[in-house]
Amino acid sequence: MSAGRARDVNLVDGDLAKPLLLLSLPIVASQLMQVAYNLADTFWVGRIGADAVSAISFAFPIVFLMISFGGGFAVAGTVLVAQNKGAGNHDRVDHVAGQTLAFTVLVSVGLAVLGYVLTPTLIGLIGATPGSNVYALAVEYTRTIFLGVFFMFGFFMFQSLLRGWGDTRTPMYLMAFGVTLNLLLDPFLILGFQGNPLFGYVGLTGLEHSLFAATGFTGFGVQGAAIATVFSRGVGALVGLGLLFSGRVGIHLALSDMRPNPGTVRKIVRIGGPASIDMSTRALGITALTAVVALAGPDAVAAFGIGNRLNSLVFLPAIGLAQGTSTAVGQNLGADQVERAKRAVYLAAGGLAAVLAVVSVAAYVFAEPLVGVFITGAGAETVIAIGGDYLRIVGPTFVFLGVFRVTAGAFQGSGSTRTAMAFTILSLWVLRLPPAYALLSWFDMGPTGVWYAMAFSNVATAVIAGLWFLRGTWTENVVGSERAAGTGPAD
Repeated sequence: MSAGRARDVNLVDGDLAKPLLLLSLPIVASQLMQVAYNLADTFWVGRIGADAVSAISFAFPIVFLMISFGGGFAVAGTVLVAQNKGAGNHDRVDHVAGQTLAFTVLVSVGLAVLGYVLTPTLIGLIGATPGSNVYALAVEYTRTIFLGVFFMFGFFMFQSLLRGWGDTRTPMYLMAFGVTLNLLLDPFLILGFQGNPLFGYVGLTGLEHSLFAATGFTGFGVQGAAIATVFSRGVGALVGLGLLFSGRVGIHLALSDMRPNPGTVRKIVRIGGPASIDMSTRALGITALTAVVALAGPDAVAAFGIGNRLNSLVFLPAIGLAQGTSTAVGQNLGADQVERAKRAVYLAAGGLAAVLAVVSVAAYVFAEPLVGVFITGAGAETVIAIGGDYLRIVGPTFVFLGVFRVTAGAFQGSGSTRTAMAFTILSLWVLRLPPAYALLSWFDMGPTGVWYAMAFSNVATAVIAGLWFLRGTWTENVVGSERAAGTGPAD
């Protein structure tokens, strides 16, 4: 067995708790590195000025929506690889991996062209004023990202395919490489050599002046952040593709695997389409909820933003366990081990609930101090008070939201992505947004009404999704009757 193959976790035999942790922890680490990635861009762009930071803020919803759309088809790769591996169909693992990768390449090319053309319109719709410096910078940044969509999607697909195989460590190492490369490129591509504070930080001001004198390079500004992101993702994508074609990571692609097969492509669309809608709807829902909170004033928006940042940190374990559960469910359903698949969900949900129960208590007790870490200066007291209410009301429901994430991961792992999509729409667009608007505007509860609506949706969605999970109708796998001695590449 090669080193690459030794990294995959055995999820269909023996103990389940330890393999789930071994699978999930690298995902959490990768998510933390993604946060570092974003913080690095913001830090170095912030050295340019307020307009530059505003430009990235306007670009973020568009980029996030694009990533969400691509992430849905990545889910299809995870599901198909996981279930075929569990079924022992190793030849079909290579086939579905190649088909998903080829389909994603085609989608990324179309998305790049469409996004590049529509970027000026989209940036204007979000609120940037056409003709302003912020607008110009946002358009430049977003268009550069769209030009590199192929590389970004390629990197996501590598992560997803390896996750379905049961190897999350290799993608973590590649993510670490990409983050390091981005961290090194950011200051130079954004600021150039003249006046670059990095030289001052490390005591190399003489080198800075020598480089500037030799090249006269002043950096690309905001666009430099986009170039650094695209380049570092591109290198990661190329390394990942090399590993997949070499066979060193368990999956062994050949060019024949990437020749479109109509049956497999239909299956990818059937699984990935709802997952894309799910993730895109979630992104749009956050934007819509922000608009509702904005009715209560800028202090409420600031408190909401801080609350979301804390949420994103709290739920890194939830994301890791949800994705790990998806793989465990996929492989065990592929192996016709339905009860073991269910047990993986119970283990993940129970462990996460225990962790988040402690987090919920801490959030309730230390609400104001936690919010205060993120804001100081004029008006901070008001924001801290509103944010404190947020944590005291929403915090106790973290357990329910975490359990729902794991349950949704189980639905996705079985291929029931339409079910997961339906619950996301129910949670955000039925149980959260309408009550939030009603409590804020009709019952004059201000931002507190929004917090109660969020808490209600967390609890209600978890209960409804849990009842649906117990019905057991989600446990049919998507590989059908094809087993190790099965039908080969044809669908």
